[in-house]
Amino acid sequence: MQIPSAGTATSGVTETPSTATHQGWSSRFAFIMASVGFAVGLGNIWKFPYVAGENGGGAFVLVYLLCVFAIGAPILMAEVLIGRRGRLSPNESMAHVAHEAGASKHWHWVGAMTMTTAFLMMLIYSVVAGWVLQYLFFSVSGTVTTLTTGQASGELFADVVADPGGLFFWCVVVLMLTGGIVASGIQNGIERAVTFLMPLLFVLLLAMVGYAAVAGAFDRGLAFLFSPDFSKLSPQAVLIAIGQAFFSVSVAMAGMMTFGAYLPKSTSIAKSVSIVVCADTLVALLAGLAIFPLVFANGLDPQAGPGLIFETLPVAFAQMPGGYFFSTLFFLLLSVAAITSNVGLLEPLVSWAEEHKGIDRRRAGLMIVGISLVLCSFTALSFNHLKDFEPLGWLPLFAGMNINELLTFLIDQVLLPVGGLLIALFAGWVMHRETTRDELAMANPRLFALWYFLIRYIVPVAVFLVLVLGISE
Repeated sequence: MQIPSAGTATSGVTETPSTATHQGWSSRFAFIMASVGFAVGLGNIWKFPYVAGENGGGAFVLVYLLCVFAIGAPILMAEVLIGRRGRLSPNESMAHVAHEAGASKHWHWVGAMTMTTAFLMMLIYSVVAGWVLQYLFFSVSGTVTTLTTGQASGELFADVVADPGGLFFWCVVVLMLTGGIVASGIQNGIERAVTFLMPLLFVLLLAMVGYAAVAGAFDRGLAFLFSPDFSKLSPQAVLIAIGQAFFSVSVAMAGMMTFGAYLPKSTSIAKSVSIVVCADTLVALLAGLAIFPLVFANGLDPQAGPGLIFETLPVAFAQMPGGYFFSTLFFLLLSVAAITSNVGLLEPLVSWAEEHKGIDRRRAGLMIVGISLVLCSFTALSFNHLKDFEPLGWLPLFAGMNINELLTFLIDQVLLPVGGLLIALFAGWVMHRETTRDELAMANPRLFALWYFLIRYIVPVAVFLVLVLGISE
């Protein structure tokens, strides 16, 4: 698909209203599946349940739900409406919408920043997704069912991250799968993949919950996640809920703005985003119900953090009936989540190269995947040979951070909150109220008034807190 860039461009920025047309989603269902696939990632499946259980269970879940609909959803709606209004890649959409509002063309840098965030995140995410695919291979080959002790499981994971060749190989597999989907186009590639993979993800997740209910300590898992303990609901826990709500729906990563550019005018942004947010939260909760009963049934540590997936759960599968089958299902589930999220990171970059540089989609995808593979090698090496290399260690703020840790800090603590804050300010204070109302087209004017109030006042303050506290920690 060739995306024309209409209007007169100066310094790479569209200066006049665009008449460009994109190949779009064939249905709202396709947009929702793509958006859910982008939002639902590995963090949903281990981080949210763990954080919820450690910060008050049901009490934290209630605060999180409030935050995700009051903070995450409004920014997500803003991203989608900017994308649909501009009909171009994020930086060009921001430039076009700013021009329409009579604002500075320099707002295009916000879109460019979100694409930079997506690219840097892909360098990290592709390596971790490679771990998932490798563990899917371990499950199919029967290796996981031999890990009957924490020591054996820990040694296997240590061997995985210590092998740069293995990390690079699986990173190649991840990026080739991602690139193949994106290069095939919106409808023939992304849409066809997500309309199959995302229902599969939900089926696999429900199967895992059913298995946990039968073979695990399901009552303890329920209590860990949902029993409200308001004594643990400290101000810090509330801030954690705000941060989790902000990050879990994948705002300021360019993907949702790009997907919005492909969304038909007849599709309700508010309804679609509400479904995406609900589905994203449902996946996180179901993941907790699938994971923690198995952990508790085998006397394992539910506070293992990232190690929960690659060190703790394999021991549970090895000790339980049907472990071979269900470990394969579980890592297949994770693989689906990893690939669909990576698609959402790559698509904005390919879209920009296609429309801005006139590069064929397939060639653009191959070029970006090639560049990513070269740079991913450094990310992979930061887990082994370069684990002690601190590129900015001479600066006090970045002391002790290797390449992977530095990128993670810049993305999580700087780029994402700054991007989210600027998107909220742009939608709430730069765009004309009539423009946002026209794009959202909410039937109930009170709902629009609520969104407008949140995006102007509540969201900027909350995201600014996340930014300040994240940097100061």
